[in-house]
Amino acid sequence: MDKECTICPRGCGVKRYAGQKGYCGETGTVRVTRAMPHMWEEPVISGDKGSGAVFFSGCNLHCVYCQNKAISDGGKGKEVSISRLKEIFLELQDKNVYNINLVTPTHYAYEIKEAVSLAKKEGLKIPVVYNCGGYESVSTIKDLYDTVDIWMPDMKYISKETSGKYSKAPDYFERASEALKEMVRQVREKGGTQFTDAGHFTGSKDKKPDNEKCISDKVRIMQRGVIVRHMLLPGNVGESKRVLRYLHEAFGNDIYISIMSQYTPMPQITDSDLYPELKRGVTKEEYERLVDFAIRIGIEKAFIQEGDTAKESFIPEFNCEGV
Repeated sequence: MDKECTICPRGCGVKRYAGQKGYCGETGTVRVTRAMPHMWEEPVISGDKGSGAVFFSGCNLHCVYCQNKAISDGGKGKEVSISRLKEIFLELQDKNVYNINLVTPTHYAYEIKEAVSLAKKEGLKIPVVYNCGGYESVSTIKDLYDTVDIWMPDMKYISKETSGKYSKAPDYFERASEALKEMVRQVREKGGTQFTDAGHFTGSKDKKPDNEKCISDKVRIMQRGVIVRHMLLPGNVGESKRVLRYLHEAFGNDIYISIMSQYTPMPQITDSDLYPELKRGVTKEEYERLVDFAIRIGIEKAFIQEGDTAKESFIPEFNCEGV
């Protein structure tokens, strides 16, 4: 195959299936860096048994502050066939995880679609989570209608200046908001957000740190729905408020919002003088201001983080475990 890649808004036109690398840094051959039960997602995703996280190599955003730079453009990962990817999904299900959590899947969307279809024929029954940076093409999201049950995109920015500076994507909000509208439309069409009462999170310290709580609902396991993540950046409370206001006014209770405080300055930031404003973590006061704002404007279906989340290991070791 020598088709030019237009899978994401970058539209870089690279012939990835002929072995060329796209903006994402990857060819058309799937690479996975780790596949394991993951305890550090939102409670409705990880519960007390874990989410079946599959971390893919590469990314179509390459944010300057990337928390997973080791895999987004660090060259790590093992090549896998579609048949092997199908097996990984089934192996994770056998470990009693609550879902298959596709982490940074955008550039492999169609390979994933095929692998999920094959896995379902062999007994895959748990929901599939599309855990992405939000910078998606509506056409690709439409093509995943029968593949994805839970959409978990980021909504990183609103301003063109900020998204251009940190992600070289001045059209980020335009594209991310269009994609999110399609995600929400699909969930509505399928019957709306759905949970199961099975697998309540107990808060057991040996399984998941008690640092993330839902503002309103009891912790249940999501089967279908949309969770939009927003990570507060240092000194960026104003823009974050704009993001939360947009999400609440545009989608209301049709989505859950995960308000994240875990930003950690990574080596590519601390070892450089290009982004001095990002060399520190988010202060408690900054995060509290943002959470208070969310409550004040009426956001109820949201997750907030408590404790020193930036000091805890939300980043697993990418050692190809389970691949």
